Amino acid sequence: MISIDAFKNSPARNITEQKGNFSLLEYEKVSGFAALDPDRSYYYSKQGIKKKQVIVELNGDGVILQAGAMQMMLGNVEAATNVKGVGDMFMKALSSKATGESAIKPKYSGYGLMVLEPTWKYILFEDLADWGGSVTVDDGLFLACSASADVKTVMRSNLSSAVAGGEGLFNSAIVGSGIVALECPLPREELIMIELNNDTVKIDGNNAIAWSSNLNFTVEKTTKTLIGSAASGEGFVNVYRGTGKILIAP
Repeated sequence: MISIDAFKNSPARNITEQKGNFSLLEYEKVSGFAALDPDRSYYYSKQGIKKKQVIVELNGDGVILQAGAMQMMLGNVEAATNVKGVGDMFMKALSSKATGESAIKPKYSGYGLMVLEPTWKYILFEDLADWGGSVTVDDGLFLACSASADVKTVMRSNLSSAVAGGEGLFNSAIVGSGIVALECPLPREELIMIELNNDTVKIDGNNAIAWSSNLNFTVEKTTKTLIGSAASGEGFVNVYRGTGKILIAP
């Protein structure tokens, strides 16, 4: 039996959010981190940015993590990778190059607690049910998800989105059920949620954090001609069509 008090509320740390079996631990004080990174700790403390850790409670189920995200496994928890052989490893290496994040994502299952590495970034917990069972996320944002979901590499609907959109040709899509944890550069209260009902949204720049996977994403000229687009000062815009949601960083 393991007894640990590190993840209970105290003057030094608090559980600030819970969704499903995912919890967010925030450290009220950064004195310990200040010794390792004094400049960042000082400025972050002035801005109210806190060190955070994601904790996942396993009760016979599992969690999929970004490679290198695990700090501790407490209890009867076993790890496995999603690599099925040499050929599969080669394809995942190519996928990693395309998406900018590791395509080899270990799965942990059993009974106990999974504690992820501390981060200064903001954490978003998203329920896949709120995204119609599938959400596509911007490169480098995926941190963890329930093992009832699958992390897939998806290709854009046309080459123009890679060439002109500043986004790359591939993204990660989390498909299934359960909770997804994302590392975000901005807090949730600064993000903008747009809901589409058989409509169109055009965004200048790659400011979308996440979007419903069923949306049709392309990159198009702001006007009908290249000269007109150049004259407008906007050039190309990212276009999302259909019914779903888009989470945007302003």
